[in-house]
Amino acid sequence: MADSYDPYEYLDYLRGRARFLTATCAVALGLSLGASLLLPKKYTATARLMIEPPASSDPRAAMAVSPIYLESLRTFEILASSDNLFRQAVERFGLREGSQSLDSLKKSVLKVSIPRNTKVLEIIVKLGDPRKAQAVAQYLAEEAVKLNRKVSREGDQELAEDAEQMLAGARAKVEAAEAAWLSAPAMGGIEEALTSLIEFQTKLRESLAAEESDTGARVQRLNKQIADLEAEIVRKRAVASERSARRDRLSAEREAAQAYLAGVERRVQEARGAAGTRAERLKMIDPGVVPERPSSPNLPLNLLVALLAAVVLWVIWVTLEFGYRRARPVPATESPARPWPKTVGGPRS
Repeated sequence: MADSYDPYEYLDYLRGRARFLTATCAVALGLSLGASLLLPKKYTATARLMIEPPASSDPRAAMAVSPIYLESLRTFEILASSDNLFRQAVERFGLREGSQSLDSLKKSVLKVSIPRNTKVLEIIVKLGDPRKAQAVAQYLAEEAVKLNRKVSREGDQELAEDAEQMLAGARAKVEAAEAAWLSAPAMGGIEEALTSLIEFQTKLRESLAAEESDTGARVQRLNKQIADLEAEIVRKRAVASERSARRDRLSAEREAAQAYLAGVERRVQEARGAAGTRAERLKMIDPGVVPERPSSPNLPLNLLVALLAAVVLWVIWVTLEFGYRRARPVPATESPARPWPKTVGGPRS
């Protein structure tokens, strides 16, 4: 049965394989250096846009930015990284080579992001030509600003058109109410006729009271005239009441239509005055500069990764080798592994 695990023996075995570690690291560094030198150089250019709050918003509300508001700003990432906008840049600068698909080219060239808790939109372009990378980043930023203005302008135009339609409807309503009120029968004629009938009825009653006998033919005729006048007065009063109610209703409708028109006109003026101030706006704050150094391949990082990988693989390999040698039987002619010096590790139990 194999002896129990001894860490000093394991460390001594690792020290004995130091040359193998040196060779492994040298090979890994050489391969990483060669691969880094052979890989094509890529340059990264970054253009930045500021997402400005609506001009009509309260400045105090603009200072209190909520996480939900910041999350909603990611809509501008979709706007700046739209396929149509990137296709225009590809055609303008000749970025496509061979039969490479637009999606794969976009993933390797373009990255649009908003850094955490900021209102800055970054457009990052990675290409082999530094000048072209900066030109593409600036072009995409400028086109994103134009597209944002176009969308905002179209929204304002739709609101203005809706307001104009409401205004036209309100004016038509006022004109109809005014025409109906003007076409209503006037109250002057019916009131004058009613006054005349009442006065004539009063005279007949006075004549009837002056008669000494109520059995004569004149008295009967006066009673009949009075009764006829009473019926006519009742009818005229009903007509006058109906006309008065109708004119009152039409007058109320006319005033309501005029009030509605005034409200719509104020809304139209507000819509025209607030055009372009309701939505967030994009503003170029940094068109980017031509990069002087390539962003990839990153030679120091590649060498460091290769070195760490070589060390990890060496430790794994040597550990497996150490375990295998301890597990197999030791021939009588083979001397056991050299123990760890007592001066370093102290006495072993």
